[in-house]
Amino acid sequence: MSVLTAGRKPGQARAPGAPGRDTPLALRRRRLFWPFVLPALAFLAVCHLVPLLFGLWTSFHSWDGYSAMEWNGLGSYRALVDDPFFRTSMVNTFKILVFVGLTVFVLAFALTMVLREMAGRRFVRAVLFFPHIVNAMVFGVLAGFLFNPGGLVNSALAGLGVDEPPKWLGSDNVFLLIMATMVCTSTGFYVAILMAAVDNIPGYLYEDAELAGAGAFRKFWHITLPLSWDVVTVCAVLWTISSVKVFELVLVFGGTFTTSAPPIETWTSALYIYRNAFTGSDIPQFGTVCAAGITSLLLVAVFTALLRRLMRRDPVEY
Repeated sequence: MSVLTAGRKPGQARAPGAPGRDTPLALRRRRLFWPFVLPALAFLAVCHLVPLLFGLWTSFHSWDGYSAMEWNGLGSYRALVDDPFFRTSMVNTFKILVFVGLTVFVLAFALTMVLREMAGRRFVRAVLFFPHIVNAMVFGVLAGFLFNPGGLVNSALAGLGVDEPPKWLGSDNVFLLIMATMVCTSTGFYVAILMAAVDNIPGYLYEDAELAGAGAFRKFWHITLPLSWDVVTVCAVLWTISSVKVFELVLVFGGTFTTSAPPIETWTSALYIYRNAFTGSDIPQFGTVCAAGITSLLLVAVFTALLRRLMRRDPVEY
């Protein structure tokens, strides 16, 4: 009696009576494994691992990019702790991660439940997704058109009798405007992902829940959320990573590439790194910059690990 072993998992014991050697198909797969994997590993090492290790090494030195490196130990990290600009940028990054993230996911779930049974939901989903692919420069120009002192919003408020409208693009309000723009541009992206998961949930589960008298919230809490939990976890990780990399939206709202920088009140960790490394106005301190980058990377790793730990659940089968 012959026994198939090509589908045997690594480390799994052979079935009784199985031959002591793998099948020809398994041998061919084993021979092709490294030829296919090595190019990807080489690309990953050259483009990601090597720069990461170099940045980690540089973070322990004082270096302006031209002269020789000088060992600084943890001095760059201590300088970050004492730098009020870095503290402000990390607080703003945390606001984006938590407050904007919660708003985006609440709206994404609400829109997903509304669109689940809507006629033409594919078209609406495409419309909601469209702002995500628009360049951030467009939103910066649009904000200037709408919210500058002589813009459309202030003109409308003046017509309503408001003599002193808020300074929308002032340093006190521009970060709120940036966060609102991020909500508008990111919600459609997560709606598209969540709807792809919700579309795979059998409709009879919702029909049974309706027959049992369940309302919209109970259907969401007991059907939609548990059966799309794996996708929600992936979305949470994606948001954690993207929130730490917010850069161009802050730059186009608060400044330009050559003339001025955004207000300090709007800086994020990515903008802090950019301003201290590539503006050319001061002597670059690449040791401090690399320390800021490593710190941001560690924060992403910690938040991702915590999210995956807190959101871990047993799989739900249906």
